[in-house]
Amino acid sequence: MNRTDRTAVVLVDGEHYPPVVRAALADLAARGTRAVAALMLGGTEKVAGHGAAVDLGVPTEWVGRPADVQAAAEALGVLLERVRPDVVVDLSDEPVVDARRRLRLASHALLAGVPFEGPDFRLTPPPRPRLARRPSVAVVGTGKRTGKTALTGEVVRQFTAAGRTPVVVAMGRGGPPEPVVIRAGDDVGPERLLAIADGGAHASSDFYEDAATTGVATVGARRCGGGLAGAVGFSNVADAIRAAEELPGDLTVLEGSGAALPPAHADATVLVVAADADPELLGGYLGPYRLLLADLVVVTMAEPPRSSPHQVEAVLEVLRTFSRLSPVVRTVFRPVPLGPVTGTRVFFATTAPEAVTTGLAPYLQDRYGCEVVATSSHLADREALRADLRAAPGFEVLLVELKAAAVDVAVRTATAEGARVVFCDNRPVAVDEERDGRLDVALRNLARLADERFTTD
Repeated sequence: MNRTDRTAVVLVDGEHYPPVVRAALADLAARGTRAVAALMLGGTEKVAGHGAAVDLGVPTEWVGRPADVQAAAEALGVLLERVRPDVVVDLSDEPVVDARRRLRLASHALLAGVPFEGPDFRLTPPPRPRLARRPSVAVVGTGKRTGKTALTGEVVRQFTAAGRTPVVVAMGRGGPPEPVVIRAGDDVGPERLLAIADGGAHASSDFYEDAATTGVATVGARRCGGGLAGAVGFSNVADAIRAAEELPGDLTVLEGSGAALPPAHADATVLVVAADADPELLGGYLGPYRLLLADLVVVTMAEPPRSSPHQVEAVLEVLRTFSRLSPVVRTVFRPVPLGPVTGTRVFFATTAPEAVTTGLAPYLQDRYGCEVVATSSHLADREALRADLRAAPGFEVLLVELKAAAVDVAVRTATAEGARVVFCDNRPVAVDEERDGRLDVALRNLARLADERFTTD
């Protein structure tokens, strides 16, 4: 640790002899980090007992319930609000705090905007400066293929229905070198997207999907790298937000990428969690940071065969632990063709797993009066997608999600064969409104929350 003249909250435990801790705090101070408060996390081997007075040379308080990481997290949050230190320094150790508990505590520090460091690590809050000059809502996820773009579309539709004029800024791993602006109502049909692909750009980038499925103004950006708490290593999102500010609108929607967060402040945040998410990753490591950041959690794909009732309940249990004050709405996705398909022979291409795709084909036939003659779940696998298209019986319409290889492989092949292309949206539908509440109401409340915070910050 270099000399920086910082104030610190230190985390300690009763497995250390207090004079040793005092000496460590003196050494920290000599190197420019002055402890202003200490939090005893537990352990009684070298102290009189849990809650006993301990002389560390700084104000010290015990966590109320020993070996309770939730109690420790709550106590740390209160202490950070009261003391407002420059850093949290962790001088605790196993068996009181293992790696999982330590990172859970780190999530609370990062949420408060405070770096968290120890003998061989330093975690910094993802940079999220306020860049938008109007209210903003972020749509973020716990990983790739959770349904962020589909949820962004629903956010935009609900905001628009409420009389708002949202502008979407979407970053992606295949985004453009300079922000690309698509104005409301601009053509994003197959022919234009093929021309974009021919020009060497990624024509299935999320911002094109946002524009195609909602019709609102969108701005595309790129990013590279993703940190443990969602920071990006490189992006041009700041430039994209500046471009969005030049467009007519009264609310900015910031769409994340994978598990990475938009590197900009958002006044309200909705977190998208797949119902088959790994509970250990969701509630462990720095997963809690995203959960704590969320004002609304939308659980997607909460039905078999994608997710079993056991998987859904395991995810909900983690969410109850961290997001006690945030609404949680369970949803499923249903495909919506963005053009006519009635009475036609359809090839349906999607990124959904094969078992899910097989179940969606009868839904499309019953709901939209088409005949699904073939399906592919290989939009993200170009060679397999080409093989599926070659093996398909004759079809009149390619119904395809605007993702991955949709344009450069699927649209190009279908167009060459004389088939018509219809893009397919995925729309979230709440599973149990009596239990979870209505999704449309939750999303409109999110816009109001963003307005309130933007006005008061």
